[in-house]
Amino acid sequence: MTIRLLRKYVFSTDHKVVAKQFLWSGLVFLLIGGLLAMVLRWQWAHPGTPVPWVGDLLFAESDGAITPASYTGLFTSHGLMMVFFAITPLLIGCFGNFAIPLLIGARDMAFPRLNMLSFWLTAIAQVLALVSILLPEAPSAGWTMYAPLASSIAVPGHGQTVMMIAIAVVGISGILGAVNYITTVLVYRAEGMSLMRMPLSIWGLFLTAILNAIFIPVLAIAALLLFLDRVYGTHFFAPAVGDPVLYQHLFWLFGHPEVYILILPVWGIMSDLFSYFARKPAYWYRGSVYAMVAVATMSGMVYGHHLYQTGMGPMLGTAFEALTLSISGPAVVLFVNWLCTLWRGSIRYELPMLFAIGTLVVFAAGGLTGLYLGAISADIYLHDSLWVVGHFHLIMGAATLLGSFAGIYYWFPKMFGRMMNERAGQLHFAGTLIFALLPFGGLLAAGYSGQGRRLFDPF
Repeated sequence: MTIRLLRKYVFSTDHKVVAKQFLWSGLVFLLIGGLLAMVLRWQWAHPGTPVPWVGDLLFAESDGAITPASYTGLFTSHGLMMVFFAITPLLIGCFGNFAIPLLIGARDMAFPRLNMLSFWLTAIAQVLALVSILLPEAPSAGWTMYAPLASSIAVPGHGQTVMMIAIAVVGISGILGAVNYITTVLVYRAEGMSLMRMPLSIWGLFLTAILNAIFIPVLAIAALLLFLDRVYGTHFFAPAVGDPVLYQHLFWLFGHPEVYILILPVWGIMSDLFSYFARKPAYWYRGSVYAMVAVATMSGMVYGHHLYQTGMGPMLGTAFEALTLSISGPAVVLFVNWLCTLWRGSIRYELPMLFAIGTLVVFAAGGLTGLYLGAISADIYLHDSLWVVGHFHLIMGAATLLGSFAGIYYWFPKMFGRMMNERAGQLHFAGTLIFALLPFGGLLAAGYSGQGRRLFDPF
């Protein structure tokens, strides 16, 4: 009986069970990352003041107050937890596993055992990440882990090394999942389910899997070289011998497509939810597909706007500026299609629809503020200010989070056989939207006024 239960609920190859495992593990680390964010906000509001309740436990050596070193460790761990160990399992692991077979008419994923392995590699990576932040010297090189900030000289101890291993393991999990998703969509669609008949949410997940398969190996190469520099004393990115900027190229060649890796599933979910709850077919379905394909195709061509301040040549900078501003074109097509789908629709404002509309609002704010960072002249002023943090969190934080909750509320009855409480869900939506727009909007205002980011004491 025990072995049967383990095979059914723990080491299961059923895509629906694996999806639930990704869901719960992602929610747990969403809570951890959120709590780290609350501690960071305490430091901003009351610099140098002991943190209530948890200060004596977390910062005993400084009488419960956050030190500059621990502050750097906090925002490093917060960023890594949210991007790799919370939002990624929720959006890609959960919805990909649950929705793809059901919506294309497949019995299961193409490789069920590989699917199970993908989750358990993610779980191992999550445990390693948690261990790394509990070690005496936690990772503190920033979530981008720039060289030489991530070297053993700048960040001694084992915390940074363990976090690098965790990122490598979750990367392997992502590649396995990508192979599974791509094969399932291309080979196991039901008869008559052509690519241009697939739901838009499947298109979002399918394109995300393609981007994962292409760009996660780039991150893996960068992480491996950085690991060798840190542990074995090689000099790939050492300033005196190697090239630290090379690491930035490798990281952002993955890091900017990662924005679209996480937002493409949200775009697909929003497209389907708007159509369903407006009781209308999705406006210009093919246009939305072409727009998402265009974004996915261009996603690796725009990363250079993160490196305007590295001494990039004017011609190269101008090319990246043109590409960065151009990629907003397909996004505008999607946005207009969503509005046209809603126009004169018989809209039902149920919980998934509320979260989808909230996603539309924060995505619009995040997308518009990103245009300033794509332009060289504006980025010179705004780079390394809180404007970047506000824009990033509106897209990668608020939009992906609200989109995830839209999917959870929509598929929860199918996943668990019961409805969620409507009144509690409405309060959840209102609180999430308000407390996403207010703090991130405040970051934009502070950044526009010239306040830098990564400051221990902004006053």
